[in-house]
Amino acid sequence: MSHRIFSKQFMLPLAAAIAAAMPLLAPAATDGKQGAPTVAEAEKFIAAAEQRLEKLGINAGRASWVYETHITDDTETMAAQASEQSLTAASEIALQARRYNKLKLPADSARKLKLLQLSLVLSQAADREAYTRLGTTLAGEYGKAKYCSKPSDASSCLDLGQLEDIMANSRDPAKLKDAWIGWHKQAINYKDSYVKYVALSNKGAHEMGYADTGTLWRAQYDMPPEAFAAETERLWQQVKPLYDSLHLYVRLKLRQTYGPDVVPKEGPIPAHLFGNMWSQTWDNLYPILKPQGQDTSLDVGAVLKEHKIDAVQMTKFAEGFYTSLGMEKLPPSFYANSMLVKPRDREVVCHASAWDIDTATDVRIKMCINPTTEDFSTIHHELGHIYYDLAYRKQPPLFKNGANDGFHEAIGDTITLSMTPEYLKKIGLLNEVPDPSQDIGVLLHKALEKVAFLPFGYLVDQWRWQVYSGKVDPKDYDKVWWELREKYQGIKRPAPMEDNGFDAGAKYHVPADTPYARYFVAHILQFQFHRALCREAGYTGPLNRCSIFENMQAGAKYQAMLSLGRSRPWPEALKQVSGEDKMDASAILDYFAPLKVWLDAQNKELAKLP
Repeated sequence: MSHRIFSKQFMLPLAAAIAAAMPLLAPAATDGKQGAPTVAEAEKFIAAAEQRLEKLGINAGRASWVYETHITDDTETMAAQASEQSLTAASEIALQARRYNKLKLPADSARKLKLLQLSLVLSQAADREAYTRLGTTLAGEYGKAKYCSKPSDASSCLDLGQLEDIMANSRDPAKLKDAWIGWHKQAINYKDSYVKYVALSNKGAHEMGYADTGTLWRAQYDMPPEAFAAETERLWQQVKPLYDSLHLYVRLKLRQTYGPDVVPKEGPIPAHLFGNMWSQTWDNLYPILKPQGQDTSLDVGAVLKEHKIDAVQMTKFAEGFYTSLGMEKLPPSFYANSMLVKPRDREVVCHASAWDIDTATDVRIKMCINPTTEDFSTIHHELGHIYYDLAYRKQPPLFKNGANDGFHEAIGDTITLSMTPEYLKKIGLLNEVPDPSQDIGVLLHKALEKVAFLPFGYLVDQWRWQVYSGKVDPKDYDKVWWELREKYQGIKRPAPMEDNGFDAGAKYHVPADTPYARYFVAHILQFQFHRALCREAGYTGPLNRCSIFENMQAGAKYQAMLSLGRSRPWPEALKQVSGEDKMDASAILDYFAPLKVWLDAQNKELAKLP
């Protein structure tokens, strides 16, 4: 089973993920006779904290790896226990760190002290145990979920991968609707666990001085939480006109395909018609949206199958892109330790993810690779995480992380933007480079993947911020979820809401408690990075035709930013590669400018049809 490249979970050792809202507990009791803290004491405290957290984080990461690559009750328990041990240690550190807040520390130490406190605190052992157990259970329930159209017949049961195949390939509205409803119903089974998890998470945020977990998440971005919310809204408004043009074109073409009884002329479009379980990307619809006269296909799946290019070979192609930029080869342990294909003998979490096991060179990919264009792109994305890990491995433990979590997602996605026809021809997967006159089809396909995602990437955490703030009661989860999806995506539920429904929970990142704004940020940054690196490479043509493959100069610029890790605020890292210290969605508009003109012209003509 495979998921879209922007739906990956990035796995960090706990020490580097303290800033990612880890739950903690109360500090050890003191005798009340401590004197005023000193700078020397603070430095010693920070150094010891980093080492302790890194060691425990590595242990927790190993336990999580075993669990996700071999799902059993035992491995679930082991992962939960290892996580709880890490959280226990981290909590003592988080609250004890407050003792040094008024000291004037060197810049790096002050930053580390702040990162140590961007955390949840659960002071009761029972709360910590419940929190870690619920988190592990939620991830496991999602991974094991299946839709059985005939509950008494096991052969009728379909897992998510099989249901996604139906969503991608079927053009039967009834079959699509059945698969959509069948999967979304599964989340009801773990809604109660999620509600309890939210309550415990908020309790931990309160103990650390935050209004709620959503506020804590927004505080991770080197700016006040309210400023980050305003920044994401500003970026959404930049791209909204492009999305609106694409949405209208898709509506008009879907009406031609399914008829006016299925697709309304105005108002939200039923969610099951977009070729994707969550309507987050629409590229599976390309065959029915393809412009006339645009016969170019960048689908390399047939070539991969014809030449029997397996998962390891696909991964080596992706590695070759990074080494062509001057980056190091992957360590031999990567291929020995990674899970690149789905095992036949056990349950695993196939959701693709990159793992930095030991914060040094034991880096791994967990993915069930199939010989498809999607998975070929995905492995390029996942290695972006790995090469970021390797680039900052010499940083102190608390700086072994992305400048912000959106950076970590954007690194590999920037590389996928360079997977142009020219690149595919150079590596032997495309016979000839299509004429520039065929670019509209290629751009449309890319927009169905990238532009279509933007409102979904924005609204998932819009929903969760409201859930965590208490503005949305569990009974209203679906009501608010679909209000947001109609407002931003222009889609609607294909059937009446379920009693006690939990449609948001049908998306992996919700039960897995992975913040989602990172993916929206990543979609902005990847085009900004791409434009900057193309400029560094001396490229002056259309942005969609640029590939930095084999360009050492662009690679050196990229590597310099990657090596910073989280040692500097993200605007400084952004400036390192782009010369700009603010996120700017104009690069997306530049990239798709020819398509926007074409879409508006097409929409004008299509609107004349009945």
